[in-house]
Amino acid sequence: MEFDKVMFGRRSIRGYKPDPVPRALIEEIIGLAMRAPSSMNTQPWNFYVVTGEPLERIRRGNTERMAGGVPQSREFRTGQPFAGVHRERQVGVAKQLFAAMGIARDDQAMRQEWVMRGFRQFDAPVCIIVTYDRVLDGSDDTPFDCGAVTTALVLAAWSRGLGCVINSQGIMQSPVVREHAGIADDQVIMKSVALGWPDETFPANAVVSERKSVAEAAVFVGFNA
Repeated sequence: MEFDKVMFGRRSIRGYKPDPVPRALIEEIIGLAMRAPSSMNTQPWNFYVVTGEPLERIRRGNTERMAGGVPQSREFRTGQPFAGVHRERQVGVAKQLFAAMGIARDDQAMRQEWVMRGFRQFDAPVCIIVTYDRVLDGSDDTPFDCGAVTTALVLAAWSRGLGCVINSQGIMQSPVVREHAGIADDQVIMKSVALGWPDETFPANAVVSERKSVAEAAVFVGFNA
């Protein structure tokens, strides 16, 4: 698939077919993604690819603990709550998704179910947990590099007909994730990616989130025009 078509066609997928994804295809996608650049070629990333019963155990543990009021224990810094234009963009895409799904503003049951879907990795057949080497913890280069490889991964998946959504709701309870994914102690959990074959009948999958313009995002210095 041409690069422009991948970039403009890709969207976050939150509804999946139950069909399994072949391991060989996932290996191919990860191999492509690891051509992403990293600081001084450190390649700090690792991938724990989970499916089947281990993934179901992560889903159950994550949802049960969150529903039971256990504080989240994600291993990356989230910073302060969004405000200003960043909060507006967050609310904007939520409105797009809720409109597509027919979730009314006052429908608390449906809104809660949407949150729980996130805790379940959107019921995708595969979860790829992106980790980095703990020895590099504290370097801003390391999560930057993980972002690069994760972006490459979702683009590579899309080019092969698969959908993804980068998701941190599915790793809210890191002890559960560590136990059932067998994540080594020398790794820090960065993000998770839900992956599978898109369900084209799922309304939210048609949502294309808005982007600010190049004029808003870029500053050009030293150009004649």
